[in-house]
Amino acid sequence: MAPKVLVSDKLSPTAVEIFKQNGIEVDFRPEVGKDKVELLKIIGDYDGLAIRSATKVTEKILNNATNLKVIGRAGIGVDNIDLNAASKKGVIVMNTPFGNSITTAEHAIAVMFAVARQIPAASVSTQAGKWEKSRFMGVELTSKTLGVIGCGNIGSIVADRARGLKMKVIAYDPFLSEERAEALGVAKVELDDLLARADFITLHVPLTDKTRQIIDADAIAKTKKGVRIINCARGGLVNEAALAEALKSGHVAGAGFDVFEVEPATDSPLFGLPNVVCTPHLGAATTEAQENVAIQVAEQLSDYLLNGAVTNAINMPSITAEEAPVLSPFVKLATHLGAFVGQMTDDPIKAVNILYDGDVAEMNTGALNSAAIAGLMQASNPEVNMVSAPVVAAERGVKISTTTQAKSGVFDSYIKLTVVTDKTERSIAGTVFSDKKPRFIQIKNINIDAEVGENMLYTTNKDVPGIIGVLGGVLGENGVNIANFTLGRSDVGADAIALLYVDQPVSQTAMEALRETGKFNQIKPLVFNVE
Repeated sequence: MAPKVLVSDKLSPTAVEIFKQNGIEVDFRPEVGKDKVELLKIIGDYDGLAIRSATKVTEKILNNATNLKVIGRAGIGVDNIDLNAASKKGVIVMNTPFGNSITTAEHAIAVMFAVARQIPAASVSTQAGKWEKSRFMGVELTSKTLGVIGCGNIGSIVADRARGLKMKVIAYDPFLSEERAEALGVAKVELDDLLARADFITLHVPLTDKTRQIIDADAIAKTKKGVRIINCARGGLVNEAALAEALKSGHVAGAGFDVFEVEPATDSPLFGLPNVVCTPHLGAATTEAQENVAIQVAEQLSDYLLNGAVTNAINMPSITAEEAPVLSPFVKLATHLGAFVGQMTDDPIKAVNILYDGDVAEMNTGALNSAAIAGLMQASNPEVNMVSAPVVAAERGVKISTTTQAKSGVFDSYIKLTVVTDKTERSIAGTVFSDKKPRFIQIKNINIDAEVGENMLYTTNKDVPGIIGVLGGVLGENGVNIANFTLGRSDVGADAIALLYVDQPVSQTAMEALRETGKFNQIKPLVFNVE
């Protein structure tokens, strides 16, 4: 059956056509985005949801979204989506961070010009029949210092345009490397240095706990007198009341805001102040940008629903369409490793380490981590998936670490999963052969070569004669056919393990018969999702 997508906001018709061309059933119902009751009623019918900003995806909506796998936001901000609830539900949330980057950057430059030359107020005055040339004395941008807070997709475009205007550009961004800064032609500085030096300040960061009110009264006090502040990123980055006071005192010469703490903004401390330019969140409001983000969100949702490619995901590592075929066998392997340990471990898990050796260490280990943790957590909660697993692990206080290393043995790649509880430490390793099928290659530091099947049986014992016969005899007597039989031991007469791939689930009767032989230290039936 073809995947089904609901478009609940106004998107370009091109997006709908892309879904149809990809063989995806699509319902274009933009009126539903503002009708919570109707959305709640129908959301359970859909695999995907494409939205803009009008649709509010709340926890209540998500609880009714019984089939929903992915939400695509045509734009950058996902403030209208309950990310935590979506992650717990296992729903991937994607945005389209590049489709409106140029548009938003251009708007920031336009607002900066408008503030520098007081263009809106001058336009109103002139159209009122006044001719107040002396009232609207402006400043040039040439040779001024622009402080860019956040030099990512949009911030870097603003920096490039500003350099074209012959401005000096300094940037504060903890994630900006010196090499990238040099390539952009900007000077990387600390925040206090930027505040002290900038003639204009423009913000281009997401709203997080760390960035909320990054420009507050204390920050404003560190700026030079006559600074002008531009915010076309997110409301809440600037304390509007503190900025209003600084504008009234003359310390700040002007401000340009496209975003506000509360939107729609019907009131703000900035409204009515001279040399404040305000626009109603127009950063992405160009025909080109709306077309671009609509196309991107349709392509991303289609790619995920049809091919499993994860692009621009907010709540899980992305998997490109190119890497998905290569990564897929290792995702299965990581899931199986987690499932093995999860089914073997009854005590609360304290820590998990995932070792990547060889070629796999160069792959998308973030996605593989999510797969391994999902497999681990599914033993106690079958509904956990790659999206929700890290959230569940964090809620349980599980510490997750990753190690990568160059090829260290005979395998081009392998993954080793180690789990620590208060009572024990348990590990298992696996690889993917040329047939793309996952294999278990080591359990309890004992080397094996075991194919993964839907139903398996794991036993431990002392290395003594007759174990193969006992296992084969008891299972045969109980109607269980063995498809594959793997043995391993640490040394002659020491610890030994057996891992059997069987055609039928091992019954409790068979389990009891094996225990009664007295030959085994541990007997555990295992189930794996091999689809």
